[in-house]
Amino acid sequence: MDIRTTGGPPTAAEMAAVDGVLGPPESLWEGGERTGADDHFARGGHAVRSKRDLLLPVLHGLQDEVGWISRGGLEYACRRLNVPPAEAYGVASFYDRFALGERGTFALYVCDDIACKCAGADEICAPVEAEHGSTGMAWYRSPCLGLCDRAPAALVERSGRPYRQTQLAPITKKQATAIMSRGLWEDLPTAVPQPQGKLLRRVGVVDPESIDSYRAAGGFGALRRALELGPEGVIREVTDAKLLGRGGAAFPTGRKWDAVARAPIRPHHLVCNADESEPGTFKDRVLMEGDPFAIVEAMTIAAIATGCEHGYLYVRTEYPLARARVENAVAQARAHGYLGEDVAGSGVRFDIEVRRGAGAYICGEETALFNSIEGKRGEPRNKPPFPVQAGLFGRPTLVNNVETLVNVLDIVGEGGAAFAATGTPDSTGTRLFCLSGHVRTPGVYEIPMGTTLRALIGLAGGLRDGRSLRAVLLGGAAGSFVTEKQLDVPLSFEGTRAIGATLGSGAVIVLDDTADIESILLRIARFFRHESCGQCVPCRVGTKRQEEILHRLLVERQTSHRSDDVALLADIAQAMRDASICGLGQTAASAIQSAVIHLKVLDG
Repeated sequence: MDIRTTGGPPTAAEMAAVDGVLGPPESLWEGGERTGADDHFARGGHAVRSKRDLLLPVLHGLQDEVGWISRGGLEYACRRLNVPPAEAYGVASFYDRFALGERGTFALYVCDDIACKCAGADEICAPVEAEHGSTGMAWYRSPCLGLCDRAPAALVERSGRPYRQTQLAPITKKQATAIMSRGLWEDLPTAVPQPQGKLLRRVGVVDPESIDSYRAAGGFGALRRALELGPEGVIREVTDAKLLGRGGAAFPTGRKWDAVARAPIRPHHLVCNADESEPGTFKDRVLMEGDPFAIVEAMTIAAIATGCEHGYLYVRTEYPLARARVENAVAQARAHGYLGEDVAGSGVRFDIEVRRGAGAYICGEETALFNSIEGKRGEPRNKPPFPVQAGLFGRPTLVNNVETLVNVLDIVGEGGAAFAATGTPDSTGTRLFCLSGHVRTPGVYEIPMGTTLRALIGLAGGLRDGRSLRAVLLGGAAGSFVTEKQLDVPLSFEGTRAIGATLGSGAVIVLDDTADIESILLRIARFFRHESCGQCVPCRVGTKRQEEILHRLLVERQTSHRSDDVALLADIAQAMRDASICGLGQTAASAIQSAVIHLKVLDG
């Protein structure tokens, strides 16, 4: 490995990209012009370390401007931020978004994950790879882009000024090859889902770019009610609602809010986790694109209740439209007095900063997300301490995902008891589910908790004519396969737990008899091997060995010890569940093991 610490001077474009994020350098020590004061002192300590959390925005600035991060550009960023080059390189090399080798200003990403694979993504990738694999044009097979309702999907970007990043879905083989040939593309119209249920009632009805349209539909009424109730009153309503987190862990939201509110250490931080990277999941994207002001309002209510003065909305980089709309919503809310030093004239201080992820599934884990915001590698932390005690920047932190927060608007507006009257006693309210795969009408569907899986699939139109059900992947790549016999399971936390499954992030990928289950399992194994952060041995080694064994069993088919390999696969799964630091390793084998047990894919 080349371990040089310098790579030549930065270009003018690279320096402009860094300065565009940080502002012009103020001294020689930061890479600016020499001043008289530079001969007498240099700032150190907290004054220079306080900018470390801007490392990812700076790296995004470099990548957006020139298409990759050169040694010179990285060195200049390190000088401006006072970050050791080795640490900055470790951060840049951790995230898929950042390229450390020279490439052109154009890139095409074609999703080949589960839903897109079922929609013909491999047939799109094959000719692109054959025609452009050695031409120097940058194209990549991508994990799930969160566009499963419009599969097959792609993402294109062009660096420079102006920087452009666009989602294209559904994309055809002809469109993909044309884009690669010309480096040009036409934006496809954005599909607007029809409103279904309470959480989605404003999507497609309210103008997502107008605060006046949102207010005309009753927007910020819940915020006014929250100010009347006060922090304790809001937490009481959320607790009475029995709202469980919608991100997958299903932790009681009221208990979490109360713990942060009671934490004596100040300041408190609020994080909205919009890094929706679970394959088959796209509900948070729909909310951010279609109802961004609701997210801003819900975050503000959460901050008032828990004593947070600053919030971060961390959105994945593959969601350019969602990011643009939440940034616009934050700016308009601030301009109209709903954010800032005096929220809605209440004397409460709260503001929101939108942070852009960089292509790492592991950053959906809350402590890995904290590290990412702080400008570090997105590696999970050991717990305890828990985020409510020591989270972002070592301070008490409230972290919820988008769907969880948007539920709070109705809880505050109508009361916790009214919310709890829907669903089951242990799983209250409604839930957003992402239907994709072999159903007639993929999309986001809102149903009361406890509705059966069969009824949910029926809402999406069921299977196509002449097809029969092979399996349903419930909960995404980290979930489990269920069969026809289990379709009457109630979709509640306790209902799915009873059959050894999980609701997870709300992904429901339906697979009919045309699905290539073996290919899907190999894709899941490749996904977890690639997305493992590598910090702990059980996950780092286990995901690699899991993929190797599946390849041996399903592709090579030459093993003379098939039964031993199947047993070893189960042993590896158990080791990852028991010893991995975070949920990625603990669930990396869940879908594969459920396929072995329920679908009998390795029998014979």
